[in-house]
Amino acid sequence: MKRILFVLICLVLSCCNYFDVKKTSSEEILKEELQTFNWKDVDVFPTFASCDSSSTILERKLCFQNTLINHIQDHLSNEKMVVSTDLEDTIVIDFKLSDKGEISILNLKVKAETLKALPNITNQINTAIDSLPKIYPAIKRGQLVTTQFKLPIIINAD
Repeated sequence: MKRILFVLICLVLSCCNYFDVKKTSSEEILKEELQTFNWKDVDVFPTFASCDSSSTILERKLCFQNTLINHIQDHLSNEKMVVSTDLEDTIVIDFKLSDKGEISILNLKVKAETLKALPNITNQINTAIDSLPKIYPAIKRGQLVTTQFKLPIIINAD
């Protein structure tokens, strides 16, 4: 009988850990929630005022990209660029759109031969980016967020 009582007491003392309530802090909940986000997608894509009529995310994205591309293309086509040799290059612009709608170029990849043939191309691209109309930033979970983009510009001169 003493053995049974001793085993029962040991069982009761060892089982008490199962009734402990695990405390979760707000930092742990936030950490778990942040890990479930898909940071590559946004709820509302950045947009120009002219794209407000677009209803779906895909339409807004396409409108934003087309407006950006057309603006830069129009700006560069208005510049009188003269080259003496055939030139074919893809310039890649890495830029960031802040949560305040401010756009800035992070990196501009241009081949050396393109810079030699068109020495003002970087200034012209900077001017085109600076002259963009107001951009409304992307939204993720109700918050304005900073986004990053890459834009290729194909230069083809015969």
